[in-house]
Amino acid sequence: MTTREISARKYGLLMAPSLLSLCIGLAAQAEEYSAPSLNFYGVSGMIDMPSAEMQEDGLLTATSAHFGPVSRNTLSFQLTPRIAASFRFLGIRDWNAKAACAPNCGQGDGIDQFDTYYDRSFDIRYLLLKEGEYLPAVTIGLQDFAGTGVLSGEYLVATKNFGPSFKATVGLGWGRLGSYGSIGSPFGDRAPIDVGEGGNVNYDQWFRGPAAPFAGIEWSPGEKWTLKAEYSSDAYETEAEDRGTFERKSPLNFGVEYEVADRIRLGAYYLYGSEIGIAAQFALDPRTRPAGGINTPAPEPVKQRPSRASDPEAWSAEWVTQADAGPILMRNLDKRLSPDGIVVESLGYTGSVAQLRIRNTKLDAEAQAVGRAARALSQVMPASVETFEIVPLNAGVAAAKITVRRSDLERLETSPTAMDSMRSRVGISGAGPELPGTLRNDELYPRFRWSLAPALRLRLFDQNDPLKYGLGARVKGDFDIARGLTLSGSITKSLAGNLDERPPVPGRELQPVRSANYIYDSKGDPALETLALHWRTTLGQDLYGRVSFGYLERMFGGISTEVLWKPADRRWAIGAEINYVAQRAPDQGLGFTLPQSLYQTDETGTETGPSSYRLLTGHVSGYYALDNGFNLQLDVGRYLAGDVGATFTVEREFGNGWRVGAFATKTDVSAEEFGSGSFDKGIKLEIPFAWATGSATRKTAQTVLRPFGRDGGQRLELEGRLYETVREYQATGLDQQWGRFWK
Repeated sequence: MTTREISARKYGLLMAPSLLSLCIGLAAQAEEYSAPSLNFYGVSGMIDMPSAEMQEDGLLTATSAHFGPVSRNTLSFQLTPRIAASFRFLGIRDWNAKAACAPNCGQGDGIDQFDTYYDRSFDIRYLLLKEGEYLPAVTIGLQDFAGTGVLSGEYLVATKNFGPSFKATVGLGWGRLGSYGSIGSPFGDRAPIDVGEGGNVNYDQWFRGPAAPFAGIEWSPGEKWTLKAEYSSDAYETEAEDRGTFERKSPLNFGVEYEVADRIRLGAYYLYGSEIGIAAQFALDPRTRPAGGINTPAPEPVKQRPSRASDPEAWSAEWVTQADAGPILMRNLDKRLSPDGIVVESLGYTGSVAQLRIRNTKLDAEAQAVGRAARALSQVMPASVETFEIVPLNAGVAAAKITVRRSDLERLETSPTAMDSMRSRVGISGAGPELPGTLRNDELYPRFRWSLAPALRLRLFDQNDPLKYGLGARVKGDFDIARGLTLSGSITKSLAGNLDERPPVPGRELQPVRSANYIYDSKGDPALETLALHWRTTLGQDLYGRVSFGYLERMFGGISTEVLWKPADRRWAIGAEINYVAQRAPDQGLGFTLPQSLYQTDETGTETGPSSYRLLTGHVSGYYALDNGFNLQLDVGRYLAGDVGATFTVEREFGNGWRVGAFATKTDVSAEEFGSGSFDKGIKLEIPFAWATGSATRKTAQTVLRPFGRDGGQRLELEGRLYETVREYQATGLDQQWGRFWK
């Protein structure tokens, strides 16, 4: 053991227990807890070290932290009250400052070829013990558990709040968090880091090798200010010692943070005795709308029927025999529902039952659309009608049948338990057939719709430039030929950006189904993104079907077929999809001829490939909705590059339409064949416009954060798959925002 290692070990053994003693001595002063701040890794913590605290359930946080040559940008999500996950993008400048790579600096395809080293990593944390009156919170965490391992470390950490303004943290770290002041290796030796292609789960390293203590304190002298000090157990062996990117002189870090606005915090720091650091922290609660509630007109009241004894004629069902009754009722319903963007597709009725089929084009909450339809029926339908059957249509598919008893509607409107009481009395089932004699709105088809909107395309995390963008315009058109039959297309024109710049393209063994996307970006201007005919229908009770034919996405065209079995009142669904597709020419016109430039890589020699590429691909999919808005999806099948495997997706959906999820795909493609990242994985975000603007709209913004495009584990990028088409109007979807039934 070197003199430096002995000194560091003594430093750690003295510093950490001293802070722990201070924590115990202040335990009697505990009153209330201060909100957790974020560290330079973007997780709950002090400065560079983690704490045991968790953020609010469902909170989404982002940090941008920089010191010396190191920059980290992190997105974190509090999955549950006890589980948090993070995705991080790291940049280290002056990577070859010390010429550790000599004589190969800037050459080859390894980590030594870059002046600035970029890396992605994933973290996960679990709260073992919640903080109590005397006991601290205790958390176990894995840092960079599925990346190159450059940031990999594990920790067990405890945090205690002492009053509203003081908190203290002590912990024990492994990996890079155990690289300074080690107290030994309690669980055996640690395997060396094997960067390789990165992205693999490094489970054989977890809690192995040297362990070292870390500690820190935080004090808030006022509502907006926080002072921090910590003892770090990270020696920065790669960055400071091996690479010489900065000089680490001390394990002590100090910082001051200021809360600029609610959930926005800025900080300045002095780290490792040599570097100045800055950081910005942002927090967002998807459940809280920035503009408050949704701005919609007040609903019509439920119309109360007269009692049968006081007006027996009003309860007569003879009105059914009137020839003009149906058209009059449809016009009256349309008059009441059209201001809310609810289209009356059809109306069927008997003397006691009315079945209304609607299409919601505006309201972001499906339950609200159902509630407004029920109110309109109470205003329009004669008193003899006791049962309302509301059938929402989406893309022409009858998603479900919501059965409401009129007497329940009348009785519960002003009840203090109206929400729960109404839901317990409403039935949700498969749509079933239309009632005999149903009147359809003949004015709806055929119909043409078009829109002009900005188009933004991002390419993230390539090693030359971590962010590339393309900004342009998109013209989109939909020709609804008949119910469920639509011809759709879109054209884009680039206006600004740098997507045509070539990223690093290492050698590959798979067909470039995604990795050559930069060629599609540079050649396709303007581009025919899509032009396809879609037919969606209900095949039977709880059984749905889809056929799509044409230019299905910007890189593939062909035919896609799908069936889905989704009982309306169940949490699960099973689907199958089969596609026969051909890769489109990069100019994204009408052709399918592939140029040889599609196959060029950074390897020496001339790469060639086929002038056309066709493939039969497909998947069997299973879906399950858990409690608290969690949805699981498993897809098993053949992907676009011909590889076979499975994709697992987990997401959390909030009642206002926010969705945060993650996915991972593993196929029979090896890590070497796949390339950087080893296998496909990423994060999905969907943000409803209504949440941000406060205005009623069903539009959303969707994005996928994933390492640069690879070819393994890639599926067709199709819009309007059946599960997403029907689930929002079925039991699990409606229950998410049932509170807006009465709005």
